[in-house]
Amino acid sequence: MRLATPVAGARILGLGSVQPEQVVTNADLEKRVETDDAWIRSRVGIAERRIADAETSLPDMAIESGKAALKDAGFDPAGLDAVIVATCTMPNPIPNAAAQVATGLGANGVAAFDVNAACAGFCYALGVASDMIRAGSAQHVLVIGAEKLSDWVDWDDRSTCIIFADAAGAALVGPADADDQVGIGPVSWGSAGDLASTIRILGESTNKLHQEGQSVFRWATTAIAPVALDAVERAGLTPADIDVLIPHQANLRIVEAIAKKLRRHGAREDMVVADDIVYSGNTSSASIPMALDHMRAAGRVRSGDVLLLVGFGAGLSYAGQVVVCP
Repeated sequence: MRLATPVAGARILGLGSVQPEQVVTNADLEKRVETDDAWIRSRVGIAERRIADAETSLPDMAIESGKAALKDAGFDPAGLDAVIVATCTMPNPIPNAAAQVATGLGANGVAAFDVNAACAGFCYALGVASDMIRAGSAQHVLVIGAEKLSDWVDWDDRSTCIIFADAAGAALVGPADADDQVGIGPVSWGSAGDLASTIRILGESTNKLHQEGQSVFRWATTAIAPVALDAVERAGLTPADIDVLIPHQANLRIVEAIAKKLRRHGAREDMVVADDIVYSGNTSSASIPMALDHMRAAGRVRSGDVLLLVGFGAGLSYAGQVVVCP
């Protein structure tokens, strides 16, 4: 039996992201629920978030972010071998988002599938794409995290409406032909199904997102730093080698807690830490690629920087890997 020819590994070639135009500030939410700016900032660190209009679909945002990543890489969509969309907020179980996105990008006919690992979804999809390329079953894979969480939020529930938002972020992944070009490390991933009820969409009753905030906070602030450290070890590096930490933008307090624990294990004090949540909210699977894209545009991340990505959320699921910024 003939097998595909493997390559040394994979790397990110281009990045892109998109957010809706409508900004919802904390002051806007004060008019809807019993809350205020100081309370929201103290609990989750968010100042504002972006919400898509009714006419904008999840695949629409995914397509736009994908176009941006392809343009960034100077890559023709006709050369894609696969499109993977990480999402947990499609309006219906089928059809998937990825096939629609592939067609919208002009890559009709390529392999296309969704990955649902909620807020860990982008890291899961990036791990799958990297392994596809390394094994030789694909050369160029577009990985997109896209969410329209506003469709599932109860806007009268102050515990969730202050947190979630809409967006899409994308990365074009391609081959690294030599060991010194490899830009995506081995993935560290897993799950905690015993905590499945802590984040869920209550499809059997309200079709709204429910989160047990305190339980999730305790889990994330204790369980995720070890995952991040394992990803660093799998990449053959030490915490001191990490230039930038980009955790899922779940809650600024969680992000800060993870960074603090990594510094206790040798991460540098000058390690840059993503804080995109302040002006973007929690966008689930879109948060990591979008934060990276925003940080690069702002000059906070440079080509060649060593980045530590770690996603975590509903499932509960988690995943992390070390990547090199394109």
